[in-house]
Amino acid sequence: MFERFVTRTDFTSYDEFYADFRVTPPANFNFAYDVVDALAAETPDRPALVWCDENGAEATFTFAEMKQYSDQAANYLRGLGIGKGDPVMLILKRRYAFWFVLLALHKLGAVAIPATHLLKKKDLIYRANAASIKAIVSINGDVVCDEIDAAAAESSTVALRIVADGTRAGWQSLEAMAQAPTAFTRPTGAAGTRNEDPMLLYFTSGTTGMPKMVQHNFLYPLGHILTARYWQNVVDGGLHLTVADTGWAKAVWGKIYGQWLCGSAVFVYDYDRFSPAELLRVIAKHKVTTFCAPPTVYRFLIREDFSKFDLSALQYCVVAGEPLNPEVYNAFLRLTGLKLMEGFGQTEMTVSIATYPWMAPRPGSMGRPSPGYAIDLVHDNGESCEVGEEGQIVVRTDKELPAGLFDGYYRDPMLTAKTWHDGVYYTGDMAWRDEDGYYWFVGRADDLIKTSGYRVGPFEVESALIEHPAVMECAVTGVPDPDRGHVIKATVVLATGVTGSDALVKELQNYVKKATAPYKYPRIIEFVTELPKTISGKIRRVEIREGDAEPVG
Repeated sequence: MFERFVTRTDFTSYDEFYADFRVTPPANFNFAYDVVDALAAETPDRPALVWCDENGAEATFTFAEMKQYSDQAANYLRGLGIGKGDPVMLILKRRYAFWFVLLALHKLGAVAIPATHLLKKKDLIYRANAASIKAIVSINGDVVCDEIDAAAAESSTVALRIVADGTRAGWQSLEAMAQAPTAFTRPTGAAGTRNEDPMLLYFTSGTTGMPKMVQHNFLYPLGHILTARYWQNVVDGGLHLTVADTGWAKAVWGKIYGQWLCGSAVFVYDYDRFSPAELLRVIAKHKVTTFCAPPTVYRFLIREDFSKFDLSALQYCVVAGEPLNPEVYNAFLRLTGLKLMEGFGQTEMTVSIATYPWMAPRPGSMGRPSPGYAIDLVHDNGESCEVGEEGQIVVRTDKELPAGLFDGYYRDPMLTAKTWHDGVYYTGDMAWRDEDGYYWFVGRADDLIKTSGYRVGPFEVESALIEHPAVMECAVTGVPDPDRGHVIKATVVLATGVTGSDALVKELQNYVKKATAPYKYPRIIEFVTELPKTISGKIRRVEIREGDAEPVG
């Protein structure tokens, strides 16, 4: 399928791939019609989605069923008044209803806004008013429904609340879609979708400020051919698992668009409580062939007894979300024989830097730029960095727009202009590049610490600390200091059974001195029970910094 939308598919080297691979979108592309419905017509019995939950329930959906259920959902939603351009929020965890409704919204030309079930009343009010949300589809019995109800009085644009299973007072029931017609005719003319129409909105929970609204158009799914085929290396007829809730952009990176375009079924493990042993069990049972997860998940997996699980079907594994610790890379390689291939991207884009199949992985490196992405590193003055120099990752868009790059921040032209101007998109992420063109992540630009004339990225210190068996989690920040500008502080969550002490502080400091440059060791270490985080799980270092605003004596 994906071959229809690209210039070329056969490559023998990274350089050839970077030079010659490009997406060639057709006019008025719509993933729901041009991929899902097309596959339903060509291979109706082909598995699209394999789903199971932590209670033992299982279901498999073919492309023919995906077409039918999305057609019924589109007819049902249209009957409720949902139409082209209407913003609809989806809070569906990993329930398979997410796929039916998302495709239905694409068919209607409505704007899907995936969101997490962790939202509270104030979060929902902000999002509803910021995006003029017309309808919310959520899970029956989940606490978020109570929060949605509590927010209703201050969410004036929300005309519909739809529960995905069962009934709830004041809500429509999605189960009624079973009575809707099983065929939905693709709208044409002004009612149809165009490539430039908005298709997705994501609220990104940044580590500072209010969440931004990232807008993607109908060409966005094609950008994930890169993600699925060439980074995740999904196989035709395979089964791919990305560990992500549907409320996060990572879900559409790994649970629908690129995988179906490239012939792989999507595996969904629907759970509320993470268990590494259970995750390995379902991977083995369902013969998952390709796998994607953040480093934290791999850190938990390598502690399990792999001899209990038949992972022979597993062919390829990738990792993203934070820098990968070499210790985790080596342990996973020893246990499985598989090399973890890192990648980098944002909600605003698809995979823009990655370790591709023709490249030898370098643990801790994101890899090299993706085709179509003119990646550069720049200093504060906008000049390009030399090899080994740290700078901000930017995408130069004056000559080419990468497939999958966002349209801008919805209803915020000032923020869009601040981050994307003069043909350059500024990611806000810092990195350095080695002599072979591999990129190494340093941290967010606003998280860098300037101490005694040095610039220190929090991730490199955190990566060193996390290797110590006493450390479960940590965040590194700078504390104002009259002599050094800032001193490095580590806020540490200890592993179960470990107690903080002055002796442990000294031990951790010496550990970092040996693991990295001595000037990077944390002069201050504070033990806490939890770290401040955003809804999406990002550490809010700004909150720690605000608590340390007074200079050290």
